[in-house]
Amino acid sequence: MARQKKQPVENAFALFDVIYQDGARTSNRKVPTADIDQFDRENSIRTFLEAQDRKIAEMSGNPRGPIKSITPSA
Repeated sequence: MARQKKQPVENAFALFDVIYQDGARTSNRKVPTADIDQFDRENSIRTFLEAQDRKIAEMSGNPRGPIKSITPSA
């Protein structure tokens, strides 16, 4: 019986630093590279991070303010 090759799993992440309107900063936020649209990169990253913030706020009861800027982590 022949063995089938397993497809490689894509587990790559891009890291971003986020600054919020109130001056708060979070570093090294993970965004799966599969979720980043190459044609609308900024918007797809922002959308993913905002959804992540909503989920965290739902669990903790502490809502985040709006995102001011997003930069790639060094």
